[in-house]
Amino acid sequence: MPPQKIETGHQDIVHDVCMDYYGKRLATASSDSTIKIIGVNKNNTSQHLATLSGHQGPVWQVAWAHPKFGSFLASCSYDGKVIIWREGTHNEWSQAHVFSDHTSSVNSIAWAPHDINKLCLACGSSDGNIYVYTATNSGGWDTARIDQAHPVGVTSVSWAPSTAPGALVGTNLVEPVLKLASGGCDNTVKVWKLNGGIWKMDCFPALQGHSDWVRDVAWAPNLGLPKSTIASASQDGKVVIWTNAKDGDQWEGKVLKDFRCPVWRVSWSLTGNLLAVAVGENNVTLWKEAVDGEWQEVTTVD
Repeated sequence: MPPQKIETGHQDIVHDVCMDYYGKRLATASSDSTIKIIGVNKNNTSQHLATLSGHQGPVWQVAWAHPKFGSFLASCSYDGKVIIWREGTHNEWSQAHVFSDHTSSVNSIAWAPHDINKLCLACGSSDGNIYVYTATNSGGWDTARIDQAHPVGVTSVSWAPSTAPGALVGTNLVEPVLKLASGGCDNTVKVWKLNGGIWKMDCFPALQGHSDWVRDVAWAPNLGLPKSTIASASQDGKVVIWTNAKDGDQWEGKVLKDFRCPVWRVSWSLTGNLLAVAVGENNVTLWKEAVDGEWQEVTTVD
């Protein structure tokens, strides 16, 4: 497909772009405190569908919930709030819920895998805490907190696949695994596991492969692969690939590349075999693991 330029209509920096499940709509987050919903068509055209206003500061991230739960979008902001937006008819959006538990900027949000059959959102903040909100059958939300996950600030959260490494996809015999990866201003990556209703750290010590803030973490879909994989991106210019063969084993870190400038985001393909890396020099590179375990650059998107 040829590249498509989309005019967002934002009045300030765009911090995040998220495509919906069907690939037909984009949600964008901006420093102008708004979120835009944009329809994307195959004939290389786009149209503005809605502007969502409710935050009182820069909006850092947006995330679509899986459509099996309805049409929901989450957003997080410098104002310390997380807003769940619900779509009604004809692109009319309303605030379904506003979470105000965090005492500082909320930097990252992520919906849990849809196959745990619960609407569940993790949020990481500069206050050092991670909150996990789970929708209840009565229409409310249960709240869990990982207290001081990264005391100097949480920059990123990412969910593990719900099936354990090596498990067959879609099997109902396996109890869903609830795990999170987080990155922080303490230069570390941490893994958390829900055990008996309490979130506990699942890697000792914390994963230390960076010399500056971890800007982003992304847990790869495993689709039956025999190992868990996390990518982390840092202000130090490095991307590290962390792998873990099975529960209880130590995580092993391998530097993908030193880009020699801040790395902002890492994102996996749906099959978990391609990694996109967004670097501070205005380019995106795609990487793939070769048979020998080495990572190779596949292409560059300028």
